[in-house]
Amino acid sequence: MSDDFDLLETNSNEKTGKVDVNWGKAIDTMKSKLAQEEDPQSRQKILNATLDDVVHMAEKDRTTLLDAIKDLTDYQDEVGIIFEKFSSLNADEQRVIDEAQKALERARIELEDARNKPDTWWNNLWGRKSRIKKEEQEFKEAEKVRAGADNKAKAMFQERIESADVQTLLSELSFKSQAAVSRLKNREVEIKEVEDKLQEAIVEATKNHTRALEKKKEVEGKLDENYALLRQARQELEEIVDKQSADYAQAVGKVTTLEQKIEELEGLKNAYTTLAASKDSFVHKHNLTIKVLTSLRSNLQTHRAKLKSDTEERLKYYDGYVVALKARTDQEFAAILEHLGVKTDEHIGETLASMHTASAKARQEMMENIPVHEKVMQGVYSSYAEALQEIRAKDSDIQKNFAERYGIDMKEIFEDYYKADATKPSGTPEPSKPTPKPENSGDELLS
Repeated sequence: MSDDFDLLETNSNEKTGKVDVNWGKAIDTMKSKLAQEEDPQSRQKILNATLDDVVHMAEKDRTTLLDAIKDLTDYQDEVGIIFEKFSSLNADEQRVIDEAQKALERARIELEDARNKPDTWWNNLWGRKSRIKKEEQEFKEAEKVRAGADNKAKAMFQERIESADVQTLLSELSFKSQAAVSRLKNREVEIKEVEDKLQEAIVEATKNHTRALEKKKEVEGKLDENYALLRQARQELEEIVDKQSADYAQAVGKVTTLEQKIEELEGLKNAYTTLAASKDSFVHKHNLTIKVLTSLRSNLQTHRAKLKSDTEERLKYYDGYVVALKARTDQEFAAILEHLGVKTDEHIGETLASMHTASAKARQEMMENIPVHEKVMQGVYSSYAEALQEIRAKDSDIQKNFAERYGIDMKEIFEDYYKADATKPSGTPEPSKPTPKPENSGDELLS
């Protein structure tokens, strides 16, 4: 173990600014919801836990943490802890405070510059007083903005953590713990300083107590001497017979003087007695106060040491918790992907199987329809052949008729006509020979 390991170290040189505390009902406020819940079914929950249960449990953790953070933030206000020194602000929240502080510093400097300008008629003529008034107004406005900056940043902070995840809330709790460690250490230093002052006060009070007793003893000695002189003066006064004589008057004056001196010494004796008693009383009071403060400082050391050590360990513990939550999410994500993969496989398998069966059915239907198509086509071809036969027979009759009437071989005329160019202008048609038709064309289509 390292030699410099000292969780209880308190060094006054490291002390920062003190924070004034107004306790009020702060202690009652800090009895938050963390201590209000005891679930008797927790063991059963663990035994029967599922990944879905973890989601609800994690959300419950987040809600509990959020409530605790809110309680701590309210507690800071009640005991006078500066908000921005005890909460992990993000850049936007911190910027609100920083900019307000800078504006306030600028306004203060400008006001000081205006006031430091010499109060001469020339400077006043050129607006010294009006500038001072203007800078004072701007400084007041800057003070208001700075005073409201903490509340604005706090509102932004509260709005941010409302929807924060567990990791952010755990970080905030850890930050507050670390800030509390510094605060406890500063309080220990403050108590130690008061203890030292009380020790010095005890020494001083003890010295004054001793000196008062010595003075009292000294006064008592003088009292004894003056009482003796007074007794003697009174004896001498009684021995004077002539009460109207100068000796009697002188004796009376001597007695009066001694009585006055004794009265003063009695007063001093009482004063020194009271002072000695007072100093003795404060020695005991200071001793009691030191004991109480030492006990409190010891308790603070214990809390600080444990909080510091636990916070360091807790950060690792929280890291493990957060990683576990992420792992749970990843595990659920993997399960979802697996489920989707299986469903996709099923759908693709169904599609492929349907595709195969549909293809086979289409093939069967195609095969079944072939005789039907052939039968239809046979009818088409038969009708076509019959039509051609009728046309040939009619062409033969026409040719025969023309040959008999005009002595013209119409077969050649028809063939030449069929060969004629239809784009030539109409006029006296040149005789042309018709192209002979191929024979058995119908038989070829049906072959």
